[in-house]
Amino acid sequence: MNSKIKVVKTTSENPDFIFLIETFDTFLWERYPELKKDYWGNNLIEFNPNVIIVYLDEKPVGCGCFKKYNDKAAELKRMFVSPEARGLGLAQLIIKEVEIGAKNQGFEIMILETLYKQIEAISLYQKVGFEIVENYEPYIGLKNSVCMSKTI
Repeated sequence: MNSKIKVVKTTSENPDFIFLIETFDTFLWERYPELKKDYWGNNLIEFNPNVIIVYLDEKPVGCGCFKKYNDKAAELKRMFVSPEARGLGLAQLIIKEVEIGAKNQGFEIMILETLYKQIEAISLYQKVGFEIVENYEPYIGLKNSVCMSKTI
């Protein structure tokens, strides 16, 4: 395969990021319609200067970003790879780039939340060093959430 992969650091205002997030949300709500009422409020896109987009042959196919959770921890957010681009290692590339950005800003820990039904995502996160931890705010008490953490 001679596909060209390009990594771009950008912001949440990037139209390709907005497109990928809309695709991601559609995917999630089609797969888990019963969870929309519990999670929709956590799904707001605020301005974020820490966005990574991965392009495959000039087409945006994956994204991720982080935001400050507290003085030591950054939270991995909006992690998505389009179905047609999965299996190419792009998710691991995005996570690595996001972790570098967070570490460069002084964060020591990366945390994340995913849904317990996201077996592939949980497996990916464990593969790159995340461990399941107790749910953190705002996910405390949400039985469908799986929270994870790793030192970066």
